[in-house]
Amino acid sequence: MRSFFAKYKLFFMVMLGLSAIIIYLFYNALQPQENLPVYQPSMVNGELVDSTLQHVKKYHTIADFSLTNQNGNIITQDNYKDKIYVADFFFTTCPTICPIMTKNMAEIQEKVMDDPDVLLLSHSVTPVIDSVPQLKKYALEKGVNDTKWNLVTGDKKEIYDLARKSYLAVKTDGDGGPYDMIHTENFILVDKQRRIRGFYDGTKKEEIEKLLEDLKILKASYVQ
Repeated sequence: MRSFFAKYKLFFMVMLGLSAIIIYLFYNALQPQENLPVYQPSMVNGELVDSTLQHVKKYHTIADFSLTNQNGNIITQDNYKDKIYVADFFFTTCPTICPIMTKNMAEIQEKVMDDPDVLLLSHSVTPVIDSVPQLKKYALEKGVNDTKWNLVTGDKKEIYDLARKSYLAVKTDGDGGPYDMIHTENFILVDKQRRIRGFYDGTKKEEIEKLLEDLKILKASYVQ
């Protein structure tokens, strides 16, 4: 009997190893995978959704856009194609929440600096004031990396429509006219299909930590 086991020792070792691998694979397959919700207008607080979209329950995505960044370059949805990104709305002369939001966005930038799948996008809500030179000055002051983070200006109505009808980030309706003004602390996590996967208070550290954790979950969903 001892000689039998000695003769087939290698075979039994290989089978034991294969069994361990199979058990491990089955265990992982049976574990529930964490997934983020895909937010639709009907799922979001009605105050944050344009009245024309509150009934929409599926297929909501970020609309096409064409805006100008801090370097005077035209930025469109094509610059974010097949990328995960974090979006927000700010203005360079804001004395209240924007400096905190920008500081927290800079922290996110640092965390994703070496990740080619993740970008950042900040929209000015006072585009008349936030010219390209003004955005460039602000970008230099705040440590914005041009390859990772676009600060964009452009047509006010387009930006306000994006905030209200695409990103679902702003309370109250408005027409994007001269006297219309939006102000939101929301950071919005957008996936590679241009769908909203999370909302976060950009002024709170714990919310930034949650965003970074959700970002890991979202990235993992693309390698399953």
